[in-house]
Amino acid sequence: MISRFKNAKSKYGNRITLVDNIKFHSKKEALRYQDLKLMQHSNLIAYLELQPKFKITVKNKFICHYIADFAYKDLQSGNIIYEDVKGFKTSIYRLKKKLTEALYDIEIKEI
Repeated sequence: MISRFKNAKSKYGNRITLVDNIKFHSKKEALRYQDLKLMQHSNLIAYLELQPKFKITVKNKFICHYIADFAYKDLQSGNIIYEDVKGFKTSIYRLKKKLTEALYDIEIKEI
């Protein structure tokens, strides 16, 4: 069941949404979580992780963290998939995504 917090609106128009007692930054992210749970229940994916965190370090100097929305293993391909649910892409997000993909040799799928 999805519930939204009243007056919990951000400057980008998303609303904090609660599913399974987990707060999501948007309704779109909450709906994706429900889709992924169904996929996991159907044995299409495994090891669903919420908000995997990546440390961005350059020349042994900590820069920042990048936090994706979801990570899981696709059981058909065997690949680990990283996802970020986006409605609006800020310049900071685009930079952190590129740095994370380059440093960790991964692809972050945007939903």
